[in-house]
Amino acid sequence: MAKMIGVLALQGGFEAHARILRGLGHTVREVRTAGDLDGLVGLVLPGGESSTMLKLIGFSGLWDALDAYVRRGGPVLATCAGMILAATGVSGPEQASFGWLDIDVTRNGWGRQVHSFEATTDDGALKLVFIRAPRVTRVGDGVEVVHTFEGEPIAVRSGALVAASFHPELADEPGLHALTFG
Repeated sequence: MAKMIGVLALQGGFEAHARILRGLGHTVREVRTAGDLDGLVGLVLPGGESSTMLKLIGFSGLWDALDAYVRRGGPVLATCAGMILAATGVSGPEQASFGWLDIDVTRNGWGRQVHSFEATTDDGALKLVFIRAPRVTRVGDGVEVVHTFEGEPIAVRSGALVAASFHPELADEPGLHALTFG
C-alpha cells in the first residue's frame, strides 16, 4: 500500500529522493511549510548544504514543526546534510542541529567538493556517492551501525530514524529508503 512520504524541499537533492520513493510505490509530498507535514507517514531530510538548510528552516518557520514531527517517532531518512541536522554534535565548524540522533559528525569529513567520490560499502551491498559528506566521529548507545566504509560508520539507525553520510538517491540505491519506509 502506498504511503505518503514527505521530502524536505527547501534546498538540496530532494527530487532524486522523490524519484526513489515513487519507484518503491510511495506517494511523495514536497515539504516547504509546517502544514505540509500533516498526514505524512514518513519524512526524508535530503542532502544539500546544512547551514543553508538551517537558515531556510528558520525562515520557513519549520523548526518546531520538524522537531515535533520527528520526535513523534515516525520513520525518517536523513542523508548527508540531513544527517548533520539530525546529529547531537556537529563540528568543522560547529553549528546548530536538532539532536534527534545520538551521534557526532564532522562536516565535510570525507573532503571538500573536489574530493567527492564513489565507492561501495565494506560488505559490497550498496553503491556510495560522497559529496562533501559528514564523517561520523561518535556513535552513542542505542545507535546501530547499518553500513560502514573503510571500517567507519556511514549509515546508522536509532528507532525509526535512519541516517547516512552518503547519497543513496544519487546512486539509484533504494535500500535505505526501503529499510526506512518499506
